[in-house]
Amino acid sequence: MKIHTLDTGLFKLDGGAMFGVVPKSIWQKLNPADEHNMCTWALRCLLVEDAGRLMLVDTGIGDKQDDKFRAHFYLHGDDTLEKSLRRLGYTAADITDVLLTHLHFDHCGGAVERTAAGKLQPAFANATYWSNEAHWNWATAPNPREKASFLKENILPIQESGQLRFIDPQGGIPKALPALQNLLFVDGHTEKMMLPQFRYQGRTLVFAADLLPSAHHVGLPYVMSYDVRPLVTMDEKARILQQAADENWVLILEHDHQTECITVEQTERGIKVAERFRLAEL
Repeated sequence: MKIHTLDTGLFKLDGGAMFGVVPKSIWQKLNPADEHNMCTWALRCLLVEDAGRLMLVDTGIGDKQDDKFRAHFYLHGDDTLEKSLRRLGYTAADITDVLLTHLHFDHCGGAVERTAAGKLQPAFANATYWSNEAHWNWATAPNPREKASFLKENILPIQESGQLRFIDPQGGIPKALPALQNLLFVDGHTEKMMLPQFRYQGRTLVFAADLLPSAHHVGLPYVMSYDVRPLVTMDEKARILQQAADENWVLILEHDHQTECITVEQTERGIKVAERFRLAEL
């Protein structure tokens, strides 16, 4: 098995929204904001090569949105999903599976493309797309709080294509996804977000998605205002971080533009970051 991180560009989000109740006087030192209070974040994905399959975990924002949408989020940087795949010798046609941790636009926007004729279609024609029914139903009938993050053009073409499959949270790992060791289902950020877990290079890896968007979010009070159940996030984070500390897990960070991976440790002042490194250094 080989696992690669894929950089698909950078974007900006409001610092207050990203750090919740933590005062700007504290978080500004961690990820400095610009004059509009916007902080830079990564759009990092995973590519997993295993048993003749090529699985992509999340897809970034993609490039089909109009200029007005893109301006809201200050999309920048030279990396794209296509470029990152090409550096590894692959194209979209090589992807066999796309695992979407959840369906917010910055995680699934690249899953669907717009053709020159304006048609929306899956960007990975030969892939099976994996979600779970509870989250899919949550995303396709969104609550007012999350409605702006669940965009129909990112979601419905996947189902209409016939390429969508659901993972049963109680049914174990699908046989079609042998690279997965486990899936952790969490409900604080959004309903039934999936965190894929792998056994790699003798270590347990967890792609933390939006449970832990950056190394700066290890502290329990550092919970995004985007989370629909912030107290649940805190409980989930405490449980998973404790296990990560006890078992020396590697946590892969989707949105931290400074740090790809961390380990954590128990200290007298709670769970803290122990190491910061790139996945390729394992």
